[in-house]
Amino acid sequence: QVQLVESGGGLVQPGGSLRLSCAASGFAFMRSTMSWYRQAPGKERELVALIVIDGGSLRYADSVKGRFTISRDNAKRTVYLQMNSLKPEDTAVYYCKSGQFWGQGTQVTVSS
Repeated sequence: QVQLVESGGGLVQPGGSLRLSCAASGFAFMRSTMSWYRQAPGKERELVALIVIDGGSLRYADSVKGRFTISRDNAKRTVYLQMNSLKPEDTAVYYCKSGQFWGQGTQVTVSS
């Protein structure tokens, strides 16, 4: 069955960095657009970043442009989200998504 397993979340100080990973299985990863979403307490889930099949087209939320980078390794069936210059407002549960499938989420907390 389809599985999306996120990892890499945690507690980090403002200005710090984290790299999230999403390991995919059970579907044609190489032919799938992958994306990262996040949901902060009391807020709607929002798109953070998206990458198409060959990595040639990327899309970012305005709030993370210049700080976050999405990438994929098709051989490893993994998509990454490198997050730099983290801010407290980046605190959220981060989810990996492909089509109608979602991962379980990983918590990112930015706090001093």
